[in-house]
Amino acid sequence: MAYTCEYFQKSADFLRDKGGGIPETAVVLGSCLGPFAQAVEDPVEVDYAEIPHFLLSTVASHAGKLLFGTVAGKRVACMSGRFHSYEGYTFEELVIPIRVLKLLGVKTVVLTNAAGAVNRDYRPGDVMVLKDHIKLNGDSPLRGPNVEEFGPRFFDVSQMYTRPLRRLALDLARDSSLRVHEGTYMFFPGPQFETPAEIRVARALGADAVGMSTVTEALTAAHCGMPLLALSVITNMAAGVLDRPLSAGEVDEAAERIAGPFSEYMKKLIAAI
Repeated sequence: MAYTCEYFQKSADFLRDKGGGIPETAVVLGSCLGPFAQAVEDPVEVDYAEIPHFLLSTVASHAGKLLFGTVAGKRVACMSGRFHSYEGYTFEELVIPIRVLKLLGVKTVVLTNAAGAVNRDYRPGDVMVLKDHIKLNGDSPLRGPNVEEFGPRFFDVSQMYTRPLRRLALDLARDSSLRVHEGTYMFFPGPQFETPAEIRVARALGADAVGMSTVTEALTAAHCGMPLLALSVITNMAAGVLDRPLSAGEVDEAAERIAGPFSEYMKKLIAAI
């Protein structure tokens, strides 16, 4: 597939015709974090399946809808459900949502995910503000012909996770019931959970948490020059940290428990951005 600016513009034009105004901030919701979508006021909902050239979410806990509305008085676009390489999408396809949001006028991107803790000082229910990431698996989403309208062929990612937004997230955490850290996220392609040996390597490399998403969206946003904040909800201790097997049910249950306070924290963040 030859991705041109016109390819993404078709999706953006369709969404613009649906109404909902120009969103200032886009929020991408990770596994079981969908309850935040209920905070969107006067929502205009669009199923991913309706959007030309868009992708379909196949994960059961992802609603597969794009919502436009307001949160804390700010115009937002909220992706309730995201896309992963383990669903069968190529890394190049995973640029689609962020590029479409860029064409809609979004200025700031907020990514969320459910993650496993590598750092032994973390515990389920904590939140980690991403300051950096490690990606040693898979292609770059920017592989292939560069689309100059979005950004240059070669681009800097040393400050991809925008420092002022990170500071804001940490400052607001002081008035929250959540335990919030700042750390490094390591990407694994999944869908299997990581092995204990892989987690030992991740810890040695400086990772604090691991997961199967977020990094492709972050790289795409960086290429587009969009300020970016990313948050991991710690849903479990990673493989080998505790002497028990991991399960998707454990992840889902932990995410559901934290959904309420995390949604309140997110609303304060959106209001302050």
